[in-house]
Amino acid sequence: MPSFNTVNGIDYVLIALYFVIVIWVGFYAAGKNKGTNDFFKASGQVPWFMAGVSSWVSGFSAFMFVAAAGYTYKHGSGSLLLFTSAVWGYLLGYFYFAAIWRRARIQAPLEFLTRRYSPSTTYFYTVTAIVPQVVGIGQGLYILCIFISAALGFDREVFHLFGLPLTGLQLSMLVVGTVMIVYSVVGGLWAAVLSDAVQGVIILTMSAMILPISMAYLGHGGGVMAGVHRLFTELPRELVVPSGEPVDPWFLGSFILASLLGYNVAWHFAQRYNSVPTERDAKKMAMLGAVLSVIGPVAWVLPVMGSRLIFPDMHALWPNLKAPEEASFVSLAMFLLPHGMVGFVVAAILSATLGQANDAFNWLSAAITKDVYVPLRRRFTKRETSDRHQMRTAQVTMFIIGVTGVVLAFVISTMGGAFDFALKYYSLTGPGFSMPVALGLIYRKTPWWSGIASCVAGFTAAFGLLAIDAFPEHVYARNILSASIASTVVFAISALWWNARDPKSAPAIALDRDLRTPVPEPAGPQGHGALGVYAVIGNISLLIGVVLLACWFVPSTEVAPATLNVVGGAILIAVGFALRWVARPTKADVAANGK
Repeated sequence: MPSFNTVNGIDYVLIALYFVIVIWVGFYAAGKNKGTNDFFKASGQVPWFMAGVSSWVSGFSAFMFVAAAGYTYKHGSGSLLLFTSAVWGYLLGYFYFAAIWRRARIQAPLEFLTRRYSPSTTYFYTVTAIVPQVVGIGQGLYILCIFISAALGFDREVFHLFGLPLTGLQLSMLVVGTVMIVYSVVGGLWAAVLSDAVQGVIILTMSAMILPISMAYLGHGGGVMAGVHRLFTELPRELVVPSGEPVDPWFLGSFILASLLGYNVAWHFAQRYNSVPTERDAKKMAMLGAVLSVIGPVAWVLPVMGSRLIFPDMHALWPNLKAPEEASFVSLAMFLLPHGMVGFVVAAILSATLGQANDAFNWLSAAITKDVYVPLRRRFTKRETSDRHQMRTAQVTMFIIGVTGVVLAFVISTMGGAFDFALKYYSLTGPGFSMPVALGLIYRKTPWWSGIASCVAGFTAAFGLLAIDAFPEHVYARNILSASIASTVVFAISALWWNARDPKSAPAIALDRDLRTPVPEPAGPQGHGALGVYAVIGNISLLIGVVLLACWFVPSTEVAPATLNVVGGAILIAVGFALRWVARPTKADVAANGK
């Protein structure tokens, strides 16, 4: 049985320090918000590099380290074909969607539906998104708590709460779910971007280290290349050469299609593309995402493949997990990284996933309050709703959503592996919502009701085939392709009813004109602008790096020596100085400020 470095007192201190940093970032970001334009899109002043890192980090959270790790443990190198498919999504963003979202000139993401289709389409999306979003919150909580319960070392324990027996995983879901409900984001988009950047720095540092460390361990003293040689010679051929489900053309094609949609028309991507100063910055952001989407999966997939040799019997290690292979990356981190690094890795992944869940909390509670409750109250009572009343309604809504998400996490934990559940669930719900958005961006001459009709067609096709259990051997591909094809067909047919003289077509015509018109770039020197936020992230990197250097004196093991904290600290310190160098005022900035 391997000796794991489960979280100890030192790691708890570092986790607490990390959350103090994140909370400070939230208040720092709140100080940058002067109005809704700042809150929703940071006044379009987020540096492209930071926006790119933020969009990349927000795309995986705990999912890549748990659900995707479990899939890799079972399928080997074939998973690279899937988890690098984000590259194609980002490249499509670079060549088309980045600029087009920037030209949409929207303040909040769902405003696009109102401009392209109608206010009723926005209302329809809000109402129909409630259940999928709540289930998504529950699924994210379940995935995160697989990681947390393993890292904290009490997955094997059984706890009794008010007379009810709870496993370590269930207790984690209850505790973290409670924190998730009471925790709120105070800084709007600036806070999300800055905290994502901090998480990105830590996760990239950890990823850069765990690949050579795991390969060196496999090499038994022969170095990294000896470990790589052992990986490709001792693993079964079906894990080394892509085979099985990942190379099935129907499955792979559907997965790539889902990535093209998810990485271009998901609401948080629309928000990020509108948060940067120019169209060129939006395209740079997309290209950075493409590059990171190659580097990241390679850094994660190869170590998890190696875990097949290091931990050949995951069930013996994690008997209480429904899919124990999903703890493979967690096991590697706790086996190969010393205390200190473990604490910060747990904190970064916990924070990333909580931030992702809070995005859903805030977006959904605000949408239900403003797009459903307020209009209905106005219609039935003929009274306007005060800001205070709206805030209380949003808080109650958020509490109900959170409790429901926690309950669903308990249900999902009994249904099998997180990756399989995520695939089946999002294949049913994703294309129906995404296709009308993508099609509406590409072609603008359809009537105001075409978005709703296209969405309904997608869901009808996917759930209809599910009901009759059609093509049971290709469930994922069936769901993705049927919804996408049905949405597209109905959208195309609806164009026959397009009438440019209809007053309801005026917003779509105005949007079409905007999408054909590049956003003017600011003229003349702009000064240092928002690049100063790099200094904030640089200072945080320096602080974490110094703390990790101090962890050199922490008790460690032969497999995970404390000198790795020194390496991680040195990397973070170098990153910190580099970011501070980028943020330094230039002579032009000094001249522009008259100093």
